[in-house]
Amino acid sequence: MSSQSTLSRRQFTTALAALASTPLMSGRAMAASSVVAATFPNAWEDAYRRIVTPLLKAQGTELVIAPALAQDQLAKTLASPNRPPYDALLMSPGQTAEAIAKGLIQKIDPSKLKNWDKLGPAGRTEYGPNVTVEVNGIAYNPTKVPKPTGYKDLFENTAYDGKVAWIGFGSNTAAMTWIEIARLYGGSIDNMAPVFELLAKHLKKIGTIASSGSQQMTLFQQGEVDVFMASTNNVSRLKSLGVPCEFVHPASGSPAVPVTIHMAKNAKDPEAVYRYMDAAISAEAQKQLALPPTEMIPTNVDVPLTPGIKAYVTEADMKKFVYFDWAKINQHRAGWTAEFDRVVRK
Repeated sequence: MSSQSTLSRRQFTTALAALASTPLMSGRAMAASSVVAATFPNAWEDAYRRIVTPLLKAQGTELVIAPALAQDQLAKTLASPNRPPYDALLMSPGQTAEAIAKGLIQKIDPSKLKNWDKLGPAGRTEYGPNVTVEVNGIAYNPTKVPKPTGYKDLFENTAYDGKVAWIGFGSNTAAMTWIEIARLYGGSIDNMAPVFELLAKHLKKIGTIASSGSQQMTLFQQGEVDVFMASTNNVSRLKSLGVPCEFVHPASGSPAVPVTIHMAKNAKDPEAVYRYMDAAISAEAQKQLALPPTEMIPTNVDVPLTPGIKAYVTEADMKKFVYFDWAKINQHRAGWTAEFDRVVRK
């Protein structure tokens, strides 16, 4: 075989390799930068793909949505802190406190966000902007069960026997719910014994112990349970799918948590993360996110509450929001989880 033939084959192989890589390179060329952003699954994932992604694309930034629950974001980032799987994380205070303690997220430079001053004071944190406030309470099917008056009703009213889905302390929504229930039965954040006694007493009447918030929604949608602990966004999502679902503020007050975008330490393109944050808190994005099926409470002061959101949250309701000491919750969570699992698996 001649050297000329060998050279030709090398050239041919090189040409094929270049051709094979062309689509990937072209795709990258379309965006000057990219950011891998973790969002919560289902409604959040859908909304950010539909609303925030185009805003970034117009700026030459590719937004790669990676759906994951906050606890999973934390675990995956902790497993690879030097090369994090996400450039931006989406968390509420429980996971935020852990991420700060473990050095997984970094403080931001507010001057990089042109919409920073459009956030109310409560929407600005040194670790990123709050993009909404999630309000939690009770979701129920009005065609199957009466409107609950509060958490006690779900244990003491036989109308709910076998019809409620509960979940363990790994869920932020559930953790807040159980703390409130403990208070109603004489306990506190430092004394969860009344909850475990209540669970043990009523275990045979509980509809199901779900593995996640997503499973709760699926069970509800399939008609296997008629009540679960939910945020207003969960209810809005189910309604958009044609599922009979209504929201109740517990008489004792509604647990509430801000949701924040964080920049991961060692994010590959910090400037792209800032563009993502800015897009998410812009009036353009928040006006759309406030509409069905997401109906997220806006943090941008230029975006008014929609009639749909006002149907869930009134000024009077906002005065009864209950906020929590998440550092203390994190101290107790592992112990609570272990005891919860022991009780429900008896």
